Amino acid sequence: MPILVTGATGTVGRSLVQHLLEAGRQVRALTRSPEKTALPPEVELVRGDFGDPASLVAALRGVERMHLVAVEGQGPLTTGAEIIELAERAGVRRLTHLGHNDPSASDDDPMEADHRALHRFIEGSSLEWTHVFPGEFMANTLDWAPSIKAGNVVRAPFGGWTNAMVHEADIAAVLTAALLEDGHAGRTYWPTGPEPVRRADAVRLIGEAIGREVRFIELTPEQAREEWRDAYPPEVIEWFLQLGDHLNDAEVPVSPDVEKVTGRRGRTFAQWARDHADDFR
Repeated sequence: MPILVTGATGTVGRSLVQHLLEAGRQVRALTRSPEKTALPPEVELVRGDFGDPASLVAALRGVERMHLVAVEGQGPLTTGAEIIELAERAGVRRLTHLGHNDPSASDDDPMEADHRALHRFIEGSSLEWTHVFPGEFMANTLDWAPSIKAGNVVRAPFGGWTNAMVHEADIAAVLTAALLEDGHAGRTYWPTGPEPVRRADAVRLIGEAIGREVRFIELTPEQAREEWRDAYPPEVIEWFLQLGDHLNDAEVPVSPDVEKVTGRRGRTFAQWARDHADDFR
């Protein structure tokens, strides 16, 4: 039976598709635009849109295992409950859920409320579910690619912003294990990278990977608001700034979950920078 992957053209989704293919599994990818996916030819492409849950009926036919990406753009999936109900009716048994959760925030926090509602709905379903709540993606630094290509510079606030960023391939490896192996039902995993990385050091490591010096120019919060004004909603910008202030030169935890689930240490940011060097050249 095929494994349905939603978000298959996203950063983690593409890596998950590759992991499943390498494991010899049949993959069905849900996409709004099959003609634009550029996924491997052996992947079955099915058109569907989260905004119209009924459009997923064909994609769910004959599926027992499914991956649900529950973040749309900068916000939570708003039709998740309907999609879970459709999945149950279609006979899906196992679900991996790639979502968001800040355990320090309350259920009624504006950034958390919709996510927590979906978490509860998934947990109350008949599915063998596994939550995966990754740390900051290493791939977020791809936002710097245009300025690095144009002038070997990164303009951002909080040079000391420290986080144990995670490689998308490690997130995909955790998801693959949860989809293919038994013993992960009802578990929540929090994959991070193997070591904390400061933002300014990440810039330096990208420079080393592409063989050029890349300068970091630190912005004030007000300069950052202006820089991001056209890229993010105001509430997301303020959340970024609050988070950056909290993480500036912070001591951050490293999760053992990548190694615990996959049996190997997670990839470092230096490895990620080498893997993605062409994106910055």
